[in-house]
Amino acid sequence: MRTKEHHSRIRTKKHHSRMRTEKRRSRSCVHTERHTERHTERRGALDQLSRHHNKIRTIDPSHLKLYVALESLDLSSNELTEIRSVSFPAGLRIKELHLGSNKISSLEPGSFDSLSRSLLTLRLSKNRISQLPVKLFRLPRLTQLELNRNRIRLIEGLTFQGLESLEVLKLQRNNISKLTDGAFWGLSRMQILHLENNSLTEVNSGSLYGLLSLEQLHLSNNSISTISSAGWSFCQKLQELVLSHNNLTRLDEGSLADLGALDVLRLSHNSISHIAEGAFKGLKSLRILELDHNEISGTIEDTNGAFIGLESLNKLTLFGNKIKSVAKRAFSGMESLEHLNLGENAIRSVHSEAFGELKNLKEIYISSSNFLCDCHLKWLPQWLTSRRLQTKVQATCTHPGSLNNTSIFSVPPRSFVCDDLPKPQIRVQPETTMAVLGKDIRFTCSAASSSPSPMTFAWKRDNEILHNAEVENFASGTEREGEVTEYTTILHLRNVTFAHEGRYQCIITNDFGPSYSNKARLTVNVLPSFIKTPRDSTIRAGTRARLECAADGHPTPEIAWQKDGGTDFPAARERRMHVMPSDDVFFIMDVKIEDMGVYSCTAQNSAGSVSANATLTVLEMPFLVHPLEDRIVSTGATLALQCKASGSPPPRITWLKGDEPLVMTDRHHYTPGNQLLIIRQVMLEDAGKYTCEMSNTLGTERAYSHVRITSTAGCHGDKDKMEGMMTFGIITIAVVCSIVLTSLVWVCIIYQTRKKSEVYSVTNTGLCSSEGSVNPEVEACSVLYRQPRLCTCNSGEACKTAHGLFGSENSAFGFQVMCTDCLDGNNMYSSNSDYCPQPLQSIDHSYERPPGSHDRFMCNGDRPTASSYHFNMATDEGSNMESGANVYPSNHERIGAAEPQNKDSCLAPLIRAADSEGYRQAPSSDCYQPYPLPNPLSEDSAKQTLLPNGHAPTLSNERRSQTGSSAPK
Repeated sequence: MRTKEHHSRIRTKKHHSRMRTEKRRSRSCVHTERHTERHTERRGALDQLSRHHNKIRTIDPSHLKLYVALESLDLSSNELTEIRSVSFPAGLRIKELHLGSNKISSLEPGSFDSLSRSLLTLRLSKNRISQLPVKLFRLPRLTQLELNRNRIRLIEGLTFQGLESLEVLKLQRNNISKLTDGAFWGLSRMQILHLENNSLTEVNSGSLYGLLSLEQLHLSNNSISTISSAGWSFCQKLQELVLSHNNLTRLDEGSLADLGALDVLRLSHNSISHIAEGAFKGLKSLRILELDHNEISGTIEDTNGAFIGLESLNKLTLFGNKIKSVAKRAFSGMESLEHLNLGENAIRSVHSEAFGELKNLKEIYISSSNFLCDCHLKWLPQWLTSRRLQTKVQATCTHPGSLNNTSIFSVPPRSFVCDDLPKPQIRVQPETTMAVLGKDIRFTCSAASSSPSPMTFAWKRDNEILHNAEVENFASGTEREGEVTEYTTILHLRNVTFAHEGRYQCIITNDFGPSYSNKARLTVNVLPSFIKTPRDSTIRAGTRARLECAADGHPTPEIAWQKDGGTDFPAARERRMHVMPSDDVFFIMDVKIEDMGVYSCTAQNSAGSVSANATLTVLEMPFLVHPLEDRIVSTGATLALQCKASGSPPPRITWLKGDEPLVMTDRHHYTPGNQLLIIRQVMLEDAGKYTCEMSNTLGTERAYSHVRITSTAGCHGDKDKMEGMMTFGIITIAVVCSIVLTSLVWVCIIYQTRKKSEVYSVTNTGLCSSEGSVNPEVEACSVLYRQPRLCTCNSGEACKTAHGLFGSENSAFGFQVMCTDCLDGNNMYSSNSDYCPQPLQSIDHSYERPPGSHDRFMCNGDRPTASSYHFNMATDEGSNMESGANVYPSNHERIGAAEPQNKDSCLAPLIRAADSEGYRQAPSSDCYQPYPLPNPLSEDSAKQTLLPNGHAPTLSNERRSQTGSSAPK
């Protein structure tokens, strides 16, 4: 029974237990359903969710679907390794996403596209991202992106395209070594860019292209060594530039010129040793400049005005730059400076005008225990005290020894004295030099000092130290018992090139500070050398001449042209000359014969000059200078036909009669060049058409003259005068042609004789004496001429003609013999009035004749006299002269003729010259008939003599039949 009851109770308890369990389960299910409903409601309203410092490895998008109101999600410091394109479901309104301090190494394209409508801040710093795919971010509303402390090495172009609203980009502490062109393209609204602590070596304009709104650029702790002047052309609004802790060594002129809006420039902790003059030019808005911990001691110690242009600068830090002295114009151009930090510099001296322009200075830091307390420092403590700037100045003396470790503010003014020269004093300055390429040059610099401290020497070129220069240093003799020693340094430059050009300066330093010499400029020049030389040219008249000339050298040589050794260019006067400097060409348009000559091209620079010549030859068709006219002459007279031709080259003249070559006889004579054809003792068969044929390389021209011969003689006096003038012109032309063709030896003899004639001549008239009674020989007044027999007449008989020519037959020189008429009613010619020979035309004498004696033929009743005609002539060496006497030139080159005043004149002139030639005429009233002169072609030639003064002897009227001469009075 007990057993049954016992089992029954057990079953009852189990039953009740099951019933209670079921009830609990029932209650638990109800509670769970209620809790789930409450949690779901809470999750949908959540706006911030932080799950940092967990061990989350993946992002399940299903867990984020319910957070429809979430604005900030923090998943930093977890173990996420990747972000997939489906990690964030659509519909979320997340504005801030923190994914930093994970292990993310992969970002799939489109990873954040679902958040493009809401995401403003994305933090991905401290991950393992090494590559950013192009167009990874399509977040048009994103304003801040942090990618610092990753493993990014390269920023490709267009990487950040799609971030139109981005304002802050942090890329510091990566391993970025290169920014390709267009790396930040599309970030036109970005204001702050952090690139510090990377491996960048340069910043160029291509990588910063498109950053039009950038205001802050942080580039500290990189490896940047140079700053390009064009690197900032797209950052016109930049206000703060941080370049500290880089490898900068120099600031060149204009390297920051485009940063006109820059407010803060941080350049501390670099290796800057050279700041060019004008390096900060254009930074008119700069207020803060940090240059501490560099090597710009030379900039402050030497006067070069490196800070000119910083008109708004308020604060300048220069501590830790090893500055030993402050020069006069070290802070020139910084009128607005208020804070100056010169701490941590072992300053020894300060120029008395160093702070003269710092009118607004409020604070100055100086900490140095090495001041040289001599007379040059006396002003400093007084000035600092008067400006109340001594509070932050810690300055003590190190020299002289009596003031060692004494504050400069404690030294009495009378103790600042100059008893010695501890600091080097420059005595010999290097000199400016001009060198020729390839030569050796040296600069010398000397300084004196009384200090026994070691002396160091250095040379600079364009404010940069020459580290491997060839320098010779030595100490010379001492002064004043060894108290002062002179030190000399010599800089040797071997085989100088253009790379050696610049300004050289020596620096001599000891423990008391450096001394800087003046800057000596070295200019390397190269003699000009032609790269294009003018060439000889032969062209036709009327065309264009082209001459080329170009030269190379250093400095660039200037090109100049000359013609025949001068600057008189006919083409320039007539505006036909054109010079093309850019093409190195010299043009002459519409070339004329006067343009012919030698043209010289001269190239000149400061090293010297060179020249090259070219001959311009102008070709011209033959042409007549004077027209050839028809002639009418009488038999027995002399006919002269002139064919004065010109052309280039000079034309060859050939005479034709009819259409056949002219048959030469002993009556036909040519002057040199065949320009004058003389036919003496004209006959009827000499009539006809005479052709002058002129030819050169360009062609042939012809001129014609019809000659008519008459058997009667006689004409009016005026026609005879015209014939005389024509004859005079023809003979004169012959004389000129002979002079031109003479040899150099005869020219010298003519010059000496003419000079002697001018010294000893006392009269302008020389008269010839005659010999014989019937046919006396006439003493010639010229070496090459004999007087012809004159044609004279009186009232009772016809004229008589003297036969012959002036000059020797071989020389082919002669006059046309003209008969004259006394015009007293008896005509010396035939009474046939139909015959009237055409007079010779007067010729324009273009050559110049020197002033000389005016010989004339005069006639009067009581004292008839004859004046000889004098000519200055020369013949070719081959001329055969009939006279056996020596040949001498005459100084009489003008022909004078007496012109009849009226009808009763006894004798017409043999040869009449124009009045404009300066000849005088002698009046005459009576008739005189001279003796006939001998034939110059006969064997009985006249003997020619000259007086010592170069004049011919005078023929006396009373001594006609005697031999001899008398000098003119």
